[in-house]
Amino acid sequence: MGEVTMLVPRLLQPLVGDSAELRLDVGEGALLAELLDAVAGEYPVFGRRLRDETGALRRFVNIYLDGDEVRRLSGLDTRVIAGQELMVIQSVAGG
Repeated sequence: MGEVTMLVPRLLQPLVGDSAELRLDVGEGALLAELLDAVAGEYPVFGRRLRDETGALRRFVNIYLDGDEVRRLSGLDTRVIAGQELMVIQSVAGG
């Protein structure tokens, strides 16, 4: 069973049971969209913070796969394999 680690920013940790990281099963590999669907199934509010009603990543959310921003890879179609690390970064605006 292959796993990836998703690092969750402190601001969003209360939405995932106060966890700083989630371990996600990817088997032989999975698309990012499939992983986000699985996470949203378990933590629906967290899922809505990451993606909009059309399923697209919200523009203020960035997800990095081993340091590469997924929008510069294949977006939600990015293939994720065991041992990789996903990092969620939510932009914060203020004035």
